[in-house]
Amino acid sequence: MPTSKPRGNAHLGRDGRVPDRRPEPCGAGNECSALSRAEVFAALETGENGQTTEEAALRLERYGPNEIREIRGRSLILKFLENFYHLFAIMLWVGGGLAFVAGMPELGWAIFAVIFINAIFSFWQEFRAEKATEALKKMIPRKAKVVRDGQKREVDASEVVPGDVLVLEEGDNIPADARLIEEYELRTNNATLTGESEPVRKTAAPHADERLTTIEMPNLIFAGTSVAYGGGRAVVFATGMETQFGKIAEMTQSVEEQLSPLQKEMVKVTQIQATIATTIGVAFFLLGYFVGGLDLLEGFIFCIGIVVALVPEGLLPTVSLSLAMGVQRMAKRHALIKKLSSVETLGCTTVICTDKTGTLTKNEMTVRDLWVAGEHVQVTGGGYAPSGEFQVDGRPLSEQQSVVARVLMRAAAFCNNARLIEPRDPGEGWAILGDPTEGALLVAAKKAGFDLDAELRSARRVSELPFDSVRKRMTTVHLGETGRIAYVKGAPREVLDLSSSVVTPDGTGPLDAETRDRIVAQNDAFARDGLRVLAMAYRPLDESEAVLTPEDTERGLVFVGLMAMMDPPRDEVARAVEECATAGIEVIMITGDYGLTAESIAKRIGVVHGDARIVTGNDVNAMDDDALREALSAGNILFARVAPEHKMRIAQVLKSTGHIVAMTGDGVNDAPALKAADIGIAMGIAGTDVAKEAADMILTDDNFASIVNAIEEGRAVYDNIRRFVGYILASNMPELLPFIFFVLFKVPLALTVMQILAIDLGTDIIPALALGTETAEPGIMGRPPRPRSERLLNGALLLRSVAFLGGIQGFAAMGAFFVFYLMHGWTPAMGVAAMAAAGPIYASGTAMTLASVVSTQIGNAFAQRTNRESVFRVGLFSNRFLLWGIVTELVVVNILIYVRPFQSVFGLGPLGPLDWAVLLCLMPLLFVADEVRKYFLRRRSPRTGRPTALTPAKEDAA
Repeated sequence: MPTSKPRGNAHLGRDGRVPDRRPEPCGAGNECSALSRAEVFAALETGENGQTTEEAALRLERYGPNEIREIRGRSLILKFLENFYHLFAIMLWVGGGLAFVAGMPELGWAIFAVIFINAIFSFWQEFRAEKATEALKKMIPRKAKVVRDGQKREVDASEVVPGDVLVLEEGDNIPADARLIEEYELRTNNATLTGESEPVRKTAAPHADERLTTIEMPNLIFAGTSVAYGGGRAVVFATGMETQFGKIAEMTQSVEEQLSPLQKEMVKVTQIQATIATTIGVAFFLLGYFVGGLDLLEGFIFCIGIVVALVPEGLLPTVSLSLAMGVQRMAKRHALIKKLSSVETLGCTTVICTDKTGTLTKNEMTVRDLWVAGEHVQVTGGGYAPSGEFQVDGRPLSEQQSVVARVLMRAAAFCNNARLIEPRDPGEGWAILGDPTEGALLVAAKKAGFDLDAELRSARRVSELPFDSVRKRMTTVHLGETGRIAYVKGAPREVLDLSSSVVTPDGTGPLDAETRDRIVAQNDAFARDGLRVLAMAYRPLDESEAVLTPEDTERGLVFVGLMAMMDPPRDEVARAVEECATAGIEVIMITGDYGLTAESIAKRIGVVHGDARIVTGNDVNAMDDDALREALSAGNILFARVAPEHKMRIAQVLKSTGHIVAMTGDGVNDAPALKAADIGIAMGIAGTDVAKEAADMILTDDNFASIVNAIEEGRAVYDNIRRFVGYILASNMPELLPFIFFVLFKVPLALTVMQILAIDLGTDIIPALALGTETAEPGIMGRPPRPRSERLLNGALLLRSVAFLGGIQGFAAMGAFFVFYLMHGWTPAMGVAAMAAAGPIYASGTAMTLASVVSTQIGNAFAQRTNRESVFRVGLFSNRFLLWGIVTELVVVNILIYVRPFQSVFGLGPLGPLDWAVLLCLMPLLFVADEVRKYFLRRRSPRTGRPTALTPAKEDAA
């Protein structure tokens, strides 16, 4: 079998050989749709009897199996192993090996454990199971019914080839893209492909309309969809990766996964820390060897200590666990996060590209206005609950107006296949079974007091002419006491053209030119207001009209009126959009709906204003990337009648300009756009499985406001990461100073490498995690998104946490070490040589240093809760998780100091009551120092107002 095959659907010659030429007439779905039945057979070189078994085998060899191929990326094992050979890991491997050489196996194993812990957490943070392709594969059926050698056969779906004639029956899953040649009331369910749940009426007639996309063509059917009603036959023109599903799979897999902003920052942080640690470690190795008199092995061990002291081993685990807690908080706000790093990415989102239906709107089509007998009637009430009134100029309808309105409601309810479902339980609402538009008509009829069941008993339906996109209307025929009546519903202009009379307040009258103009003007007014408009009409049928065809039935109609409806915006969306504007986040509506409808909704909720620019899918096709980039940068824009591939391109262009893009989607064909965005957001209720698998986040309530809530949580998570990064880095200085005192002043090592690991991976972890639970500060959505250029580890953070707080903490820890020796008989006059460097006194002395680091970190934990404002403003003890974290920290340090097995492993000794009295005095030290710093900071630079969208906020914490 060839390793590659052409993208076109070349056909076989009658001799069974593959011709050199590549036929064009049916090389794409749109081209195929315009051909007649005979031309389709000719283009694909097949016929009524299908292909012979031999031809099918040759085509299978030519095109390959009808399967969705998976592009293999890096294996999970490789992704995991990558965490063991980056700069940070290599440095620790060398250090662990040297520890074994130096005869300190406990230290060696501890360092190796650090490598594995960081690898596990890093892999957990980056890992994302790619299941979108698997979900696509499941939608392709295993078996298919085809015509081979003139006989109907069931074959493996993977053996279906271009030119096969498919036999379609109700309930069948469609195995390939095909052109219909016969249909019997055929409707397909395209929900897996488009997200639209309403079955689509199909036709076998040729159809050429350049305005329609391939998926919208009424005579084409697609792999992965199913037959909802009726049956038919179709000729396959695309299989495998050439189908719409295959192209989606290819686009989805071709999107390269990039590091999130936080992942990039963590890479930078580890590189900076590794570089600093290595540089200082080497410098002190040379200093110890040439100045301190250490031999080579002692110098290497000393270097290891410096590196371990300066590398925050607990940072990656703490970040990962903090993100996991953010995931839990977001889940409570209807946002399920699939990828940990997406939590923080949400916080720096600059653009939200959102669908309209169901996300910005309620997805509950509601009739709002009527036009009947020359009157404009308003309908109150929203949603599917049949509660509301009919009014003219704010007054209830007169009896005569009610009679006329009832004629309109009768047509709307009769020419209808939807059902209104009453709530079964007190907490449930009214629901619609069927098309939402038809459901809205039923609700309006119910508001008017129309009893459909009772009316149908006296005028039962006897026939139906289903809606199709060519006629743009639907007709039902009912048999009552006065005979048969046809009720017609459809596009206003089409129905108006077929009408010869009109309902008036007194009955019916001729449809003159003036009345036609009034109806057209009213229809245009409704459309400009963003309403979807349908016209209703009827015609009594003669007994002689036995055979009902659209041409014979839909003529000489009595025009009844117009019904205008809309899918109203969600109540909370306007406020959420306003919050986005305040937060410096642009909202762009991208919808498949018509421009006027989209613009009306967008203006109601504040997405656009004034003379907004409406860009269609065809406009996007005509633009190069520079033109599209310019249109997007101008703002006040919305996209209408776009296809999913346009969404993907919009996301890529926005990203190329430096934006962090969130993109919503629900259909299978949205998967590539969801993957292309920084944050792909799928709908939990209306979304397909493929969209959910491709997304980074799933909205359990399909609500735009939940996206804004998630962004707020994302910003809070980033603030919290900065809080505990500052907390963790502060302890670097007290961990480093003992080595400096050791090499420069020959002071016994006040803190060993094992004890440093006990701090970094033991006592520091729980309070750091508790800082990760801080709630979002007031006004967090009042500042612009964090720019890409802003570093997690910036100069301000290093100056505050390492130099200022860390410096105080370092000298406090060394001071505590000296105080311990003073309380146990040592005096400065005796010199540092008299200080015990081994034995019980030394073990307890190092315990004093370790406990002093823990004690000062308690004050540091409180200090890190705010950066500018006093902690008392947010409540000193308001974070109960931090209080429990401090209690846990104290329990851990006491276990290390007093439990013998831990004393032995970490080289620690017990402390007495006087020692703890000294430590108690150290606990508030950093808190008081930082409160003084914040006081002078506020006095020197008081806030003058909120940052604007164009001026990033430098101060990111309360």
